[in-house]
Amino acid sequence: MNLNNIHNVFFVGIGGIGMSAIARYFATNGKKVAGYDKTPSQITLDLEELGVEIHFEDAVKNIPISFLNTKKTLVVYTPAISKTNVELNYFLENDFSVLKRSEILGRITETTFCLAVAGTHGKTTTSAILGHIMAEANATSFLGGIAENYNSNLILGEDKISVVEADEFDRSFLKLSPNIACVTSMDADHLDIYGDAEALNESFVEFANKVSGTLIVAKGLPLKGLTYAVNKAADYAALNLKIESGTYVFDVKTPSSEIKNIEFHLPGQHNVMNALAALAMADVYGISLENIKQRLSSFKGVKRRFSYKIKTNNFVLIDDYAHHPTAINAVESSIREMYPDEKVLVVFQPHLFSRTKDFIEDFALALSKFDEVLLLDIYPAREEPITGVDSEWLLNKIDCKNKNLTKKNNLVKDIKNSSAKVVVMLGAGDIGVMVNEVTNELLKTTNSYD
Repeated sequence: MNLNNIHNVFFVGIGGIGMSAIARYFATNGKKVAGYDKTPSQITLDLEELGVEIHFEDAVKNIPISFLNTKKTLVVYTPAISKTNVELNYFLENDFSVLKRSEILGRITETTFCLAVAGTHGKTTTSAILGHIMAEANATSFLGGIAENYNSNLILGEDKISVVEADEFDRSFLKLSPNIACVTSMDADHLDIYGDAEALNESFVEFANKVSGTLIVAKGLPLKGLTYAVNKAADYAALNLKIESGTYVFDVKTPSSEIKNIEFHLPGQHNVMNALAALAMADVYGISLENIKQRLSSFKGVKRRFSYKIKTNNFVLIDDYAHHPTAINAVESSIREMYPDEKVLVVFQPHLFSRTKDFIEDFALALSKFDEVLLLDIYPAREEPITGVDSEWLLNKIDCKNKNLTKKNNLVKDIKNSSAKVVVMLGAGDIGVMVNEVTNELLKTTNSYD
């Protein structure tokens, strides 16, 4: 299939963060784009402003007539979409060219020099940092989050170099052909797909074997490649780490050189690791260390990755996508580093019944580190409920005196009833929408956060 011969691209699940980046890419490259999603969002609104036709009722009658030509239309779908989706089944049954998101990303990037970021945690921030650095070389970057510098999940450049997130979900990253890649982490996750941690690890090994050039790995991972670490011996080592006025300052030793006094504004040592991974990939590609240093200093972050929604002397509200115990631990550690003397309330929305079941003890341990806990109902996403797996089960395992269940309509009241100065809202479900409503309500109903 030659993408140049495709006139129309229809996306089933167009509002997904990864899907929307590809939709934006085609729309800005002159293709006619349309799609379906379950609910409107800021992402779908932004796409509609680009001229993308989107509907929110799953029915064949809603597909634009011009997209019903099998020879001119490519259909892209996300594996998160229901197998009973009427529109997807229509396309499959009527001989349209239908590709998964990972397959079309593979097609787009196979003719480029591809830099791919893999890992169960850190890949969105790392790829956004790398995309910001590689914008110097006119790379096109497909991101799994909204980069603050560009207010987009697509950094549009030329078609010679690509930066992509290599997503392990559904083994998607095995569709890519990376020239340079990194692996940030290999914690057990997506066991609903893989079955066990060993199968997940085998998939990462298979991904590593697909890298035609250099593989870069966080030190300690069971993969062969150049290593990176903070305050440890490694091929790429961040050393002399210190915080000055809320900003990290550190030196980096590379296999052949050294650069001093890099400034990086994102909190948490896990983000220093992310910056170091991006630096290593860009250095291997050939971007000068001085240019990398300047780009790291100007990187503003990714939305829903330790994003401040309210930040005053009296009150702090932080929003983060963390939905796995390892990521929750990283957020908690970052907050303690930034606010060592403050009481911290976490509002957590578990994501998926299967993930909650698989990691129940680890979730309980991670959430127990906070001073107060509010638990929302489990966000099901693509799943049906599992008997006995609910937020109350998780709550009972959390070792914290101040812990309660909450509902969406009670959330603002419950937050106000807390004496915590720092509140963090965590999760990958619709808590990302809720946090904006909570922010507005808190600012509207009280002046104590001024």
